[in-house]
Formats: sequence, C-alpha cells, structure tokens
Amino acid sequence: MKVKQISQKRVIQLIALLGLIFSIWLLIYFKLHPNLLAVGGTFQINLVKMGIWAPILFILLQMIQVIYPIIPGGMTSVIGHIIFGPLVGFIYNFTGIFLGSLAAFGLARRYGKSFAGAFVSETTYQKYTGYLEKNDGKFFARLLGAAFVLPGFPDDFLCMVAGMSKMSWQRFILIFLITKPATLYLYTLISYKGLNWVLALF
Repeated sequence: MKVKQISQKRVIQLIALLGLIFSIWLLIYFKLHPNLLAVGGTFQINLVKMGIWAPILFILLQMIQVIYPIIPGGMTSVIGHIIFGPLVGFIYNFTGIFLGSLAAFGLARRYGKSFAGAFVSETTYQKYTGYLEKNDGKFFARLLGAAFVLPGFPDDFLCMVAGMSKMSWQRFILIFLITKPATLYLYTLISYKGLNWVLALF
C-alpha cells in the first residue's frame, strides 16, 4: 500500500509540474495573441459553436483541478472570468469548485489516507490531520473556514481532511457556502488584474 501511495504521489507531482509548464506557456501564448480571449475573439466564437458543452466542459475542468492540479486554480478561474464574463464566469467557477470540493470530501471519506495522503507530503498530511481531534473538532472547522477565506492554505487538501473527520456533509457545505463565494470572486478579480500586469511586463 505504501509503495502504491508513493507511486501516486509521483504521478501527481508530475501532473503538477506539467500543469505549471502549461500555465507558463499559456501566459506566453496570451501575450503573443492578445485578442485571443477578447470579446468576440477567436476563443469566444469557438465557444459559442460548442453550445451547452462549453460551460459543461469548463465546470468539469474546475472540478478536476480541485483534486488533480492540472492547471493552477487561479489560472482556470481567470480564464472563466475572461471568456464567460464576470458574472457568468463566477457562476461556472463556483459551481465547478463547489462540486470538486464535494467530490474531494466524499472520496476522502470513502478511501481515507490512501486517497488524501497521495496529494501531499507525509509532513503536511500529519500536520493538518493532527488538528482533527483538537477541541473536539471545533478548531479544525474554524481552520477550514479560514482556509477558504485566506490565501496560503491548501484548501483543496483540507476538503479531503474534512472528509476524514467527523464533520457532517451539511456542516462542510455550510462552511463552504458561507466563506467561499466572496473570496473566490475577489481572488479571481485580483488574479485577473495580476495577469494583465504580468503580461504588460513582457
């Protein structure tokens, strides 16, 4: 089991590395083709041709990136913001991340460490799972809420840790719905401004 988990970690690390390389390539490509994501640009024209499949595929991408780091979540959220617009893009972003977080919670509840432990180092795993019993689980609930609000926390992984705790589905959903929407919109907007600033430097 331990050998299998190490193998899973290596695959995930490779995917994360490829995702980072792909993100850098996207930045360069967007710089070379500034009108690609513009209103009425090539990308949006092709999306219109896809019909309902465009938002469905985007939501699926957001769901997957919560669990498997194909592309950094900030990058996909910004893409949704640009190509679907601030409001509709936010709805699709939130829907995908919400469903992905539920999936992470449920998979960790079903498979435990064999699933959740594959995505982080043993040190990180022990650090955050060590909070589960502190103050009868109340401390971890507050930590989860803080992770959804503040930057710097591995909030996707903490969804998995929550699935391994005694936290009910209802409480997990409530914490997510209270803390995530406003910060997701704010961080997406900040990331969008930051992306434009980075592209302007080239």
